[in-house]
Amino acid sequence: MIDPIHSLAFSIQANPGVYAVFIGSGVSRAAKIPTGWEITLDLIRKLAVLHGENCESDPERWYRDKFDKEADYSDLLDALAKTRTERQQLLRPYWEPNDQEREEGAKQPTAAHHAIATLAAQGFIRIIITTNFDRLTESALRDQGIEPTVLSSPDQIQGAPPLIHTRCCVIKLHGDYLDTRIRNTLSELDQYPQEFNNLLDRIFDEFGLVICGWSAEWDGALRAAISRTPSRRYSTYWAARGTLGDEAKRLISHRSAQLVRIEDADTFFTSIQQHVESIEEFSRPHPLSVEAAVASLKRYISEPRYRIRLSDLVDETVGRVIEATSGDVFSENDQRATTKSVTTHVRHYEAICSTLLEMAAVGGFWAEKDHYGVWQRALQRLASNVSDGGYSPWWELQRYPATLLFYALGLGAVESDRLCFIEHLMETIIHEQYEYDFLVIAKLPPFCLFSHRNEGQSMQILEGKERRHVPLNDWIYDMLWRHVLRFISNKNKYTLTFDKFEILIALAYLYRFDQSSPLFGGL
Repeated sequence: MIDPIHSLAFSIQANPGVYAVFIGSGVSRAAKIPTGWEITLDLIRKLAVLHGENCESDPERWYRDKFDKEADYSDLLDALAKTRTERQQLLRPYWEPNDQEREEGAKQPTAAHHAIATLAAQGFIRIIITTNFDRLTESALRDQGIEPTVLSSPDQIQGAPPLIHTRCCVIKLHGDYLDTRIRNTLSELDQYPQEFNNLLDRIFDEFGLVICGWSAEWDGALRAAISRTPSRRYSTYWAARGTLGDEAKRLISHRSAQLVRIEDADTFFTSIQQHVESIEEFSRPHPLSVEAAVASLKRYISEPRYRIRLSDLVDETVGRVIEATSGDVFSENDQRATTKSVTTHVRHYEAICSTLLEMAAVGGFWAEKDHYGVWQRALQRLASNVSDGGYSPWWELQRYPATLLFYALGLGAVESDRLCFIEHLMETIIHEQYEYDFLVIAKLPPFCLFSHRNEGQSMQILEGKERRHVPLNDWIYDMLWRHVLRFISNKNKYTLTFDKFEILIALAYLYRFDQSSPLFGGL
């Protein structure tokens, strides 16, 4: 049987903005904001002190014995504070952290609030309904850069924009703790203003519903709003951790809701968020096309929170290059090197690397310190993708994709003056089985690509490069031009950028060259 949390995650991902989240006091419980019943017990303790008695062992029993009736939040609050303003001031400390609570992190947004806010920031959640007076939801949304539309009174509803035009709307059915019009008593909760009823009728008819942390026992007007909704356009999911009361069971039956047994609100909403993100990531078109890959790269390099996705994108693209260049077509040991065969080999490598090179040029242009390791690892993997032995130049050319990656990254970095990134690229150490480790600068530049320097000159065999002194350099110059057009549209400027990078390569090689160093492969 499919886990209902998985089913809910699929529904939210497939229908962005269609599900409204409805949270009760249980969601704020992890923030050490008391529920209505916990406030009731605390008020009873304070009342007992006024009577000069101790009720710590069983406040509920003390109240029953003292007043000959069961403890009730609404009755007690109505008895202790006669007006809404008095009730607001009496209850305010239950939602605002004191210095010690603030230091302990209490009465701050929980993992559940942050998960809901993240889903809202990603466009999956647009409506958040709550019976809570606190501002934890609003705080979590603002942490995500969202300034929510908050509706907690009839006049706010009248002046609010249509729901479809709001990025995120928080509907506080019982009011805000800083507003004296908060609803606490049964009489206040038994009937809503018509503006609230009209709004709830629309939401319960047009949206799916995710309910969590609400017992349904005390809120008569809210139960009535859910009950009178005829529509079943979208599903209702009711998350619960304990025994359900009769009212909750009735509403679940009325809405044909899916009951979701949960450990707590934090785990529930965090799981939903993670599952939705996983499905969304998997559902995206695979970045086979250049434009899709570059668009993904730009999005991932724009914010540190996407560093894992950036790493995965680059690693997967490099992996496809390695997989595509490891077949028999690249191990033609007995084939004689001709202009046609060598040119075919080189162009085949370039076609396979085209997406990676577009990404690398952009990656080098925008490289930040957090990105260095991603690109260095890509260079290491490609440069180490060399099979044992074989006929030269086929064996030597196996590092050609790494050379192209090195140049694409370098050209982007030179154009944006990211010299620190270039230094790190050139200092990247390549680990090769059965061989000395070596620096990129020692093996990947075209004049270093071959074990015997005269083989670099032999690349004059490439089509159209018969008379060139540095044929492979000129070939790479011609080939990479189309991959940097995003930020170098002038050919003269491109020539200058290319020359600058090769000058930097030459200077780095001269600076690091040491025949006795194993990092240069025994040069």
